[in-house]
Amino acid sequence: MVIAIDRGADYVYNGKSYQCPIDLSVSLLSGRWKTSILCKLLTGKKRYGELKKLIPEVNHKMLTEQLRELEDAGIVSREVYPVVPPKVEYELTELGEALRPAICSLEKWGKRFQTENPSDSTRVSNR
Repeated sequence: MVIAIDRGADYVYNGKSYQCPIDLSVSLLSGRWKTSILCKLLTGKKRYGELKKLIPEVNHKMLTEQLRELEDAGIVSREVYPVVPPKVEYELTELGEALRPAICSLEKWGKRFQTENPSDSTRVSNR
Protein backbone atom coordinates (compact mmCIF):
# COMPACT_ATOMS: atom_id res chain seq x y z
CA MET A 1 0.00 0.00 0.00
CA VAL A 2 1.48 3.31 -1.10
CA ILE A 3 -0.20 6.63 -0.37
CA ALA A 4 1.62 9.76 -1.44
CA ILE A 5 0.75 13.41 -1.71
CA ASP A 6 1.48 14.62 -5.22
CA ARG A 7 1.36 18.16 -6.72
CA GLY A 8 0.12 19.80 -3.54
CA ALA A 9 -3.60 19.07 -3.32
CA ASP A 10 -3.71 15.68 -5.07
CA TYR A 11 -3.67 12.40 -3.18
CA VAL A 12 -2.41 9.38 -5.07
CA TYR A 13 -3.12 5.73 -4.30
CA ASN A 14 -2.22 2.88 -6.63
CA GLY A 15 -1.59 5.29 -9.49
CA LYS A 16 -4.97 7.02 -9.22
CA SER A 17 -5.20 10.67 -8.20
CA TYR A 18 -7.80 12.06 -5.78
CA GLN A 19 -8.59 15.72 -5.19
CA CYS A 20 -8.94 15.41 -1.43
CA PRO A 21 -8.52 12.80 1.31
CA ILE A 22 -12.29 12.32 1.50
CA ASP A 23 -12.36 11.24 -2.17
CA LEU A 24 -9.58 8.76 -1.40
CA SER A 25 -11.39 7.44 1.69
CA VAL A 26 -14.72 7.03 -0.10
CA SER A 27 -12.97 5.28 -2.99
CA LEU A 28 -11.31 2.79 -0.64
CA LEU A 29 -14.59 2.05 1.13
CA SER A 30 -16.86 2.08 -1.89
CA GLY A 31 -18.30 -1.23 -2.91
CA ARG A 32 -21.69 -2.70 -2.18
CA TRP A 33 -20.48 -4.94 0.66
CA LYS A 34 -17.40 -3.26 2.16
CA THR A 35 -19.25 -1.30 4.83
CA SER A 36 -21.23 -4.41 5.82
CA ILE A 37 -17.99 -6.38 6.10
CA LEU A 38 -16.40 -3.65 8.22
CA CYS A 39 -19.42 -3.46 10.53
CA LYS A 40 -19.26 -7.23 11.11
CA LEU A 41 -15.50 -7.13 11.76
CA LEU A 42 -15.90 -4.34 14.33
CA THR A 43 -17.03 -7.04 16.76
CA GLY A 44 -13.89 -9.11 16.20
CA LYS A 45 -12.25 -11.77 14.02
CA LYS A 46 -14.51 -13.66 11.68
CA ARG A 47 -14.03 -16.72 9.53
CA TYR A 48 -15.09 -16.50 5.89
CA GLY A 49 -18.13 -18.70 6.52
CA GLU A 50 -19.20 -16.53 9.45
CA LEU A 51 -19.08 -13.41 7.28
CA LYS A 52 -21.08 -15.19 4.58
CA LYS A 53 -23.76 -16.14 7.14
CA LEU A 54 -23.82 -12.63 8.62
CA ILE A 55 -24.23 -11.09 5.15
CA PRO A 56 -26.45 -13.66 3.38
CA GLU A 57 -27.24 -11.41 0.41
CA VAL A 58 -23.61 -11.33 -0.79
CA ASN A 59 -22.45 -14.03 -3.17
CA HIS A 60 -19.13 -15.87 -2.85
CA LYS A 61 -17.42 -13.97 -5.69
CA MET A 62 -18.33 -10.53 -4.36
CA LEU A 63 -17.45 -11.33 -0.74
CA THR A 64 -14.06 -12.65 -1.81
CA GLU A 65 -13.45 -9.64 -4.08
CA GLN A 66 -14.43 -7.07 -1.46
CA LEU A 67 -12.33 -8.78 1.23
CA ARG A 68 -9.31 -8.80 -1.09
CA GLU A 69 -9.71 -5.10 -1.85
CA LEU A 70 -9.93 -4.29 1.87
CA GLU A 71 -6.88 -6.48 2.48
CA ASP A 72 -4.93 -4.83 -0.34
CA ALA A 73 -5.72 -1.43 1.19
CA GLY A 74 -4.40 -2.58 4.57
CA ILE A 75 -7.79 -2.23 6.27
CA VAL A 76 -8.39 -5.94 6.85
CA SER A 77 -5.91 -8.72 7.54
CA ARG A 78 -6.33 -12.31 6.42
CA GLU A 79 -4.80 -15.22 8.30
CA VAL A 80 -4.71 -18.70 6.76
CA TYR A 81 -4.18 -21.65 9.07
CA PRO A 82 -2.48 -24.77 7.67
CA VAL A 83 -5.29 -27.20 8.44
CA VAL A 84 -7.69 -29.33 6.41
CA PRO A 85 -10.20 -28.02 5.59
CA PRO A 86 -8.53 -24.61 5.26
CA LYS A 87 -9.30 -22.12 8.00
CA VAL A 88 -9.16 -18.44 7.09
CA GLU A 89 -9.86 -15.60 9.51
CA TYR A 90 -10.32 -11.91 8.79
CA GLU A 91 -9.95 -9.03 11.19
CA LEU A 92 -9.46 -5.29 11.15
CA THR A 93 -5.88 -4.08 11.07
CA GLU A 94 -4.77 -1.12 13.17
CA LEU A 95 -5.60 1.07 10.16
CA GLY A 96 -9.02 -0.57 9.87
CA GLU A 97 -9.64 -0.19 13.58
CA ALA A 98 -8.99 3.54 13.17
CA LEU A 99 -12.19 3.62 11.07
CA ARG A 100 -14.31 2.72 14.13
CA PRO A 101 -15.22 6.34 15.07
CA ALA A 102 -16.08 7.17 11.46
CA ILE A 103 -18.21 4.04 11.05
CA CYS A 104 -20.00 4.74 14.34
CA SER A 105 -20.65 8.33 13.22
CA LEU A 106 -22.03 7.10 9.89
CA GLU A 107 -24.25 4.62 11.73
CA LYS A 108 -25.61 7.40 13.96
CA TRP A 109 -26.15 9.66 10.95
CA GLY A 110 -27.92 6.87 9.04
CA LYS A 111 -30.30 6.26 11.93
CA ARG A 112 -31.04 9.99 12.15
CA PHE A 113 -31.58 10.21 8.40
CA GLN A 114 -33.97 7.23 8.47
CA THR A 115 -35.94 8.80 11.33
CA GLU A 116 -36.18 12.18 9.63
CA ASN A 117 -36.82 10.75 6.14
CA PRO A 118 -38.96 7.65 6.53
CA SER A 119 -39.20 5.50 3.43
CA ASP A 120 -42.46 6.06 1.60
CA SER A 121 -42.91 4.20 -1.66
CA THR A 122 -45.91 6.37 -2.51
CA ARG A 123 -43.86 9.57 -2.37
CA VAL A 124 -43.41 11.06 -5.84
CA SER A 125 -40.47 13.25 -6.73
CA ASN A 126 -41.22 16.63 -8.34
CA ARG A 127 -37.96 16.75 -10.27
